[in-house]
Amino acid sequence: MMSQTNQYDMQNPLEQYPKPDFPKQPQPVPGLAGEMDPLPDHGETSYKGFGRLKGRKALVTGADSGIGRAAVIAFAREGADIVLNYLPEEDADADEVVKLVEAEGRKAIKIPGDLKSEAFCQELVRKAHEQLGGLDLLVNVAGRQTSQQDIADITTEQFDETFKTNVYALFWICKAAVPLMPEGSTIINTSSIQAYQPSETLLDYAPTKSAIVAFSKALSKQVLPKGIRVNVVAPGPFWTPLQVSGGQTQGKIEVFGSEVPMKRPGQPAECAPMYVFLATQESSYITGEVFGVTGGNTLP
Repeated sequence: MMSQTNQYDMQNPLEQYPKPDFPKQPQPVPGLAGEMDPLPDHGETSYKGFGRLKGRKALVTGADSGIGRAAVIAFAREGADIVLNYLPEEDADADEVVKLVEAEGRKAIKIPGDLKSEAFCQELVRKAHEQLGGLDLLVNVAGRQTSQQDIADITTEQFDETFKTNVYALFWICKAAVPLMPEGSTIINTSSIQAYQPSETLLDYAPTKSAIVAFSKALSKQVLPKGIRVNVVAPGPFWTPLQVSGGQTQGKIEVFGSEVPMKRPGQPAECAPMYVFLATQESSYITGEVFGVTGGNTLP
């Protein structure tokens, strides 16, 4: 595991984590965090909890690695019980997360499955609600990203898969979850800097992230009378398996993160506190907003 920083000591953020150049490291989709170099920091040893989510019941997609894994670790240390969703191929990473959650004395329930299936999304929410004894925190992180140099290289199958994973699944999960969520519940969706500053090689991925922003803003108005808040986290370049398993070309992996003002990619542990804040009652007057975690590439 990478040398993890203490997030609570004042320090220069430019030097807090590794900078490019990184080695080429192609992985098949969906990729595993445990095979990355350097290993990502999800807050395994650094995140400290303060009981701010005591008694909460959370469903997190993309929970095996990356930003989803970091959010799960933080939620558990803040007192939440969690259902983890991920693809079956990612089970090795998910098992590590379960151990970390259970070490905090919290419940960790694995429900692997493909979010491109509407029936599975409905089953996921139903099982999460049943096995947690309720559901008051929904965090949609799972995403699909494939870099292509030319529009001619994007097949209809890829375009469809990207939209189903990133947009349809979010719609299906929110649709199933909202009727089950009590007053005071929170939904946190995950967009990207790509919604505002799209890369030429992410022609299908970038518009899904724009759709998530608009969907979440609209949903926030619809569910506020029910006492439910909806917000969005929009990360910049983060060091996760999504990138090394086709989300970026291997040439871009070598310099990944160098294009932002901080000259390095973010580590998942640096994003988790934003999810915690938006989940807690500390953010009670915030809904329908987008929060960038972008290394200095400011959102409009």
